[in-house]
Amino acid sequence: MRSGSSADAPLAPHPGLRHNAAMTSHYTTFGVIGAGAWGTAIAQMLTREGQSVLLWALEPEVADAVNARHENTAFLPGVPLNPALRATAHLGDLAGLDALFCVTPAQHTRATLTRLEGWFKPHAPVVLCSKGIELSTGKFMTEVLAEELPDAMPAVMSGPSFAIDVAKGLPTAVTLAMRDPALGAELIQAISTPTFRPYLGTDLLGAEVGGAVKNVLAIACGIALGKGLGRSAHAALIARGYAEMTRLALALGAEAETLTGLSGLGDLVLTCSSETSRNMSLGLALGQGQSLAGVLSARHSVTEGVATAPVLRQLARARGIEMPISEAVAAVIEGEISVDEAILALLMRPVKAETTRA
Repeated sequence: MRSGSSADAPLAPHPGLRHNAAMTSHYTTFGVIGAGAWGTAIAQMLTREGQSVLLWALEPEVADAVNARHENTAFLPGVPLNPALRATAHLGDLAGLDALFCVTPAQHTRATLTRLEGWFKPHAPVVLCSKGIELSTGKFMTEVLAEELPDAMPAVMSGPSFAIDVAKGLPTAVTLAMRDPALGAELIQAISTPTFRPYLGTDLLGAEVGGAVKNVLAIACGIALGKGLGRSAHAALIARGYAEMTRLALALGAEAETLTGLSGLGDLVLTCSSETSRNMSLGLALGQGQSLAGVLSARHSVTEGVATAPVLRQLARARGIEMPISEAVAAVIEGEISVDEAILALLMRPVKAETTRA
């Protein structure tokens, strides 16, 4: 594989931090599974002096563009990539690396992890960066990982982070949850930069719930703005959506504090407030009268909330948890009701006390 000199790298981490991470961490070789916008941004962030990063792309032409042009022309066009970043279309090339970041879409994560078996370094961290729930099983990504690579050390990275911001080196903070705080701190030491700040957590489930639910809620917020319902309605949806997210997380055994942090409230606010979010922009298009099929057919990247909404509704119903906003989005996605009917149903709900428990 080709790579250029690191002398013209567009992003240069602080020299002291580079030296400190390289000297104190056992994590120096990284693989990123999935070369969409977010996977490419993570690989860009990881690529720095003393660390080797290999980005796996499903499409050989994407790997070729990263190696030859130092740009992901398909998924992150216009962003110069560090010439030290290498890409491959062969999953086996990731064998033996110190840590892997899995950034494939949630509905394809299981199949990708299955292919990785045999090349995976036992007990190495696998950092799950996809934000969704498996449609066929109703399982979160940590559960999928445990079934497919039981020897992996699971971690979840989630938070308010747009790929374009991370790839350009703009300031970003996320949660990195890992059950072993000491190993989590070591991994954070290896990947943090002055502009990319992971905060350590141990509640993997809470981080996953926040990341998955916020995508569905962002569709609802987009619909509201697309219909011209105003910013007051938009703010109400964020607040009541946060209550839904918290109810589900607590019912599943997550920690309330996680939901108040970057992977919960932080990610919710960002995703529900910017058209840069694929979920928010999809909802906006639906609110403006476009069809779901039409919006999706015009997109090159996955909109995770579309697959998550139906399985989230099933999960909430099975647990007896009220999630009316998420229910409405699922009904619209499944074609059971129109956008206008969904809005009316929410407006006609009985007035009750404000609480995260009802």
